[in-house]
Amino acid sequence: MQIANPIYDVVFKYMMEDAKVAKLLISSIISEEIEELKFRPQEFATEIEKESISNKPGILTVYRIDFTASIKTKEGLKNVIIEIQKAKFATDIMRFRRYLGEQYANSDNTQTITVNNAPRKSGIPLISIYFLGHQLDHTDAGVVGVKRCYTDLITGKPIKTKESFIESLTHDSYIIQIPKLTQKRRNELEILLSVFDQSSRVEPYHHILNIREDDYPKKYSHLIRRLQKAVSDSEMKKRMDFEDGMLDDLKEMQRSIDSLEQKTKIISEENTELKRRLAELDSA
Repeated sequence: MQIANPIYDVVFKYMMEDAKVAKLLISSIISEEIEELKFRPQEFATEIEKESISNKPGILTVYRIDFTASIKTKEGLKNVIIEIQKAKFATDIMRFRRYLGEQYANSDNTQTITVNNAPRKSGIPLISIYFLGHQLDHTDAGVVGVKRCYTDLITGKPIKTKESFIESLTHDSYIIQIPKLTQKRRNELEILLSVFDQSSRVEPYHHILNIREDDYPKKYSHLIRRLQKAVSDSEMKKRMDFEDGMLDDLKEMQRSIDSLEQKTKIISEENTELKRRLAELDSA
């Protein structure tokens, strides 16, 4: 069976616009049952002058989608942010940090709670999920969970009661390394996330994945059918082509930046050596 590749923003957006699919994916990753969900993708387009970075004239339109979801679990309201990054760029981490900062600072991401019989504004707990099309430097795990726990550092005992102060200022995070989603299917989460496994890409384009529907439990069939339906959407194919072109341009710009940085380093080292030699001549 052929399905659209969900690593593309436009396909991921289409997949997650189905509330049943969004609940299934997010709840499986965070291991919490979701009672309510509102998925809120936001589209952005930024124009960058190529000539300011490389010697090639023209305008590069950078298009991306920020994915956020408001969910309600047994513990209450939570906000989920989802980032999909197909390739590794030097600016990734700072972009992620800026977006996290925006979410923490957004007054819409607050709720009113009652403390000592008085109303108080509190931040809605935040969860971040990162789908990476590249590997981390030191970790082989396909799915990494960074989950907080409260601990009394004097007694060493865990603290089970949650505090709004702590929940407003810290958050759990989940990182999915797509290249590490191999043919192993050791639990239900790994089976579900295998729809992102890029080893099943159909060449020469990477828009399509070839999977075996029988490899997936029946409860995942709705998600599979959603991705299968996306294959025949001509507009989606155009958007995927656009993402490919944008990514190629960004990679080219990154190579130009790396080349300039390398040349700058060499010039700096040569200047340092020249200054050293001049200092030796002056002292002779």
